[in-house]
Amino acid sequence: MKITVGIPQKDREEAAALYWEAFGEKLGFTMGPKYLALMFVRSVLRPDHGICAHDDDGKLLGIAGFKTSVGALVGGNFTDLRKTYGWTSAAIRACLLSLLERDVENERFLMDGLFVAPEARGLGVGTALLDAIFEEAKRRGYTQVRLDVVDTNPRAKALYRDVGFKEVNTVKIGLLKHIFGFSASTTMVRDV
Repeated sequence: MKITVGIPQKDREEAAALYWEAFGEKLGFTMGPKYLALMFVRSVLRPDHGICAHDDDGKLLGIAGFKTSVGALVGGNFTDLRKTYGWTSAAIRACLLSLLERDVENERFLMDGLFVAPEARGLGVGTALLDAIFEEAKRRGYTQVRLDVVDTNPRAKALYRDVGFKEVNTVKIGLLKHIFGFSASTTMVRDV
């Protein structure tokens, strides 16, 4: 397995598809239909905010995204939303997405999504990507990595615990669970 910082242009389409597969259930109501969501994700995907795992043949196995003060793996702004969805739909989506927005703090490196191709799950890809996130955090001068995981993803939470993350806060989202498909989000932190 080869791990690299940055997403090659040849993987942009596959990266968007894997992202949507991982987060589409949470974002489907807000970003759907799927064809528009994929168009949007492809348009705003920042290759410099992702770490990739490829097999020996160059097939994309997974990505760990991160967020900095200059952007995120999948970010975008109102103008980007408007280009894909039009004015009215973009305004509604921007309001809903703002409810999920996480701040970037200067104390901890913020991991912003980890997703692995279905055929590569259970093969150590997620752990390898987490190790690469820890290295990237150290390279940038951070001593901790922070992430958020939703209650509907116990497999991810177990992986994070296994590699040393500790739960520091859980926030329930109340009635918004009907929009986003999860009830709570847990912030986890790990020293690097």
